[in-house]
Amino acid sequence: MVLGMTGFAERSFASPLVRVKIGIKTLNHRSFDWTCKGSPLGEVESRLRDLCRKKIRRGRVEVHLEIVSLNPRSWEFSLNEGLLEKILRSLDRVSRRTGRPLDISLDGLFRVPQLVEVNRKGLSRQEVRFLERCFSRTLEDVLRMRRREGTRTAAQVRTHLSRIRASVGRVEDRFKRQPALLRARLERRLRELDAGSSVPEEKLAGEASLLAQRYDLAEEIGRLKTHLDSLQGLLSPRRDGPAGKPLDFLSQELNREANTLASKSQDIRITKETLVIKNELESIRQHVQNIE
Repeated sequence: MVLGMTGFAERSFASPLVRVKIGIKTLNHRSFDWTCKGSPLGEVESRLRDLCRKKIRRGRVEVHLEIVSLNPRSWEFSLNEGLLEKILRSLDRVSRRTGRPLDISLDGLFRVPQLVEVNRKGLSRQEVRFLERCFSRTLEDVLRMRRREGTRTAAQVRTHLSRIRASVGRVEDRFKRQPALLRARLERRLRELDAGSSVPEEKLAGEASLLAQRYDLAEEIGRLKTHLDSLQGLLSPRRDGPAGKPLDFLSQELNREANTLASKSQDIRITKETLVIKNELESIRQHVQNIE
């Protein structure tokens, strides 16, 4: 089915070992683009990226993760005891020399550079599995938004396609009448040049045939219909895989055929219909930029 490229979800999870907050935002992008900020994950980030890549094939994915380990064993604590003793001796000397007591709070000690280091150990296997489940559930919320956006966008594109089909139908109907119109126009022109004298039927038929071949639009109309059918197929809910790039390509091909129609047409009504087609195609191209 057609998927959009914008979505957002944010969820919090907790287990006896870890507390997790996950935010995922997806935006338009020509390819898959991943960024992850927040708590350092190491090689675990690659596993989350792979999980995401299986569900999202195109678009920018911005992930923010906050992880708080609740298990004391998950933390490493180190105290630079030599530095602490040196600080306390210095404070003691100054206190004796000035006769004033000097105290330093625990909070103040923690602010001393390189005195205390508190680091979280790498995630355990159990914590990684929990994180992957949390990430998948948050990602599913994003995918629901992308599916809703894709459904709305596909409906809008189908509306524009219906209008284009109607215009192509009118062009085709007008084109079928074009040989007779060209013949009548040619006959009037030849009579004007021959000062009202009659024009031989053979000459008139030959000239009309040449003009009809020169301004033949059958191939362009046929290709327009083929591209419209292909584009309609890409919007099918049963279709699997990204549709944005193929849709954009087909809309460009349709625009090219519409330009050819406009340049070859000798009928103002056909020219006006090509302008309608081009306007609808521009709307389609804007919509497909939001399709995966």
